[in-house]
Amino acid sequence: MVSVSGVRGRVGAPLTPELIAGLAAAFGAFMRGERGRGPVYVGRDSRTSGPMFLRAVIAGLQSVGVAVIDLGMVPTPTLLLAVRRSDAVGGIGITASHNPAEWNALKLVSGEGVFLDSELSARFRTFLSEQDPERAEWDAIPSVTEDPEAWPRHLEAILALPHLDVPALRARNIKVAIDCVHGAGGPVMVDLLEALGCSVEGIGMQPDGLFPRDPEPTAANLADLGELVRDSGAEIGLAVDPDVDRLALVDETGKALGEDLTLALAAATVLRRTPGPVVTNLSTSQVVEDVARAYGVPLLRAPVGEVNVARRMQAEDAVVGGEGNGGVILPALHDTRDAPLAASLILQHIVDEGVSASAAAARWPRYAIVKVKVSFPRNALESAFAALEQDLDAEVVDRKDGLRLAWPARGAWLHVRASGTEPVVRLIAEAGEEEAAHALIDRAAKLLGGIA
Repeated sequence: MVSVSGVRGRVGAPLTPELIAGLAAAFGAFMRGERGRGPVYVGRDSRTSGPMFLRAVIAGLQSVGVAVIDLGMVPTPTLLLAVRRSDAVGGIGITASHNPAEWNALKLVSGEGVFLDSELSARFRTFLSEQDPERAEWDAIPSVTEDPEAWPRHLEAILALPHLDVPALRARNIKVAIDCVHGAGGPVMVDLLEALGCSVEGIGMQPDGLFPRDPEPTAANLADLGELVRDSGAEIGLAVDPDVDRLALVDETGKALGEDLTLALAAATVLRRTPGPVVTNLSTSQVVEDVARAYGVPLLRAPVGEVNVARRMQAEDAVVGGEGNGGVILPALHDTRDAPLAASLILQHIVDEGVSASAAAARWPRYAIVKVKVSFPRNALESAFAALEQDLDAEVVDRKDGLRLAWPARGAWLHVRASGTEPVVRLIAEAGEEEAAHALIDRAAKLLGGIA
C-alpha cells in the first residue's frame, strides 16, 4: 500500500529489509534535494520486525550520505515533534499504526514535522521511479547518533501547554485504566499519567509487539479495558494504538464511548480557553460539529488522512482538529495526531466539568456511527459513486474524498472511500439511530455488490 500515509505491507512479502533499505535511501536522497543538508530522524513502534527494519532504514540513509538521529522506540508524534524542533530534513517512522502485527510500514515525515502531503508525496514517487540515488563514498559515510531524550522533551512540552492546569489535575488524582496493546505506549503513557497525578492500572503495557487482539482502538476491541475499569474502580479508561497517535475512551461503567468522542471532548477543552476554527475529516461524527456550534466557532472538513487535516488547519488557522479515529491535533504543540496530548486534554475536560466520564459524554448528542470494510475493485469505484449518488438522493454531495452523501435535516450521512492504509473500501454511516445508520450501510453495500 502506497499513499499519503506512507508505504506499508506484510512483513516478508512484500516488505523485506532490502526493499526497506532501498526506500530509505531514496527518501534520504530526495529530502536532501528538497531541503539541503541535515539529518533524518528515525523511530519505531514495538513490532517484532521493528529492530530489523530500523537497521535497514539506517543503512539505506547512510548509504546516500545522510546522517541519522535514532530515537529508538517512541510514539509517532514524538518523532514528528523531534523533527519539527530540529534542523532535520525529514523523518521516518517504522510503524504500521493500527494494522495487525504481521504488517509494518514506513511513515515518511517532511522537515516540517508532518507527513508528506499529496504534492510532496507525488514528487517523491516520481523520484523513486526515475532516479538512482547517488551513493556516499567509503570515507564519507555519515554517523548515527542516538537520542534517548525525545520522549522526555515531548512530555515536557505537553505539561507546559496553557490548555492544561497541571496543579488542578494533580490535586484531582484521577484513577485511570489503560490498554496499550503491547505497543510503544506502555512506558510513555505511564510517564504522562503519573506526571498528571493519576493512579494507573494497565493491561498490554509490555512493549513487545505481541498484540493480544486487533490493535485498532475501536469500541469492539475494548472489552478487556472495560472489564479493567470496572474491576479497578477507575474513573476512565484510555486505549492507544501501537504507535500512540490515536486514543479511545471507556467511561467509568466500562462502556466504550467511541473514538469520535475523543476529538469532541478534547476540542471542548481547547475551545473553552481558545475559541477558533475546528477542522476534522469527512468521516468524523457530527458530535464534533455540535461542540464547535456550542462554542460559536466554525467546523471545517478535509479529506481523510492526517496530513490533509493538518494542511486545512494551517490554512484556516484552526485552534484544534483531528480525525474521528481518536486522533487529536493541537497546533500549539504540533501539527500531528498525538495520543498523550489527547489523554491530557480529556483528563482536563473531566476536571473542567467536575463530572464523571459518562456525564461528560452525555452532555452532547449521541449518534450511531457504523463502519464497515468491504472488498471492492478500485477501478469500479467511479461507477459505484455515480450509482450511489443517483440512488440515495442526498441533500449534500461532497466528492473531495470518495463520495460523501449527507442529509442534514435528518442528521445522517454516508461516506464511501478507498482506504489509504488497507486494500479495502470503507463504508461509514452516521444517524441518530443505529437502525438508520445500518440501513444506509446495507443500501450502499447492496449497490456495490451489484456493480462488483
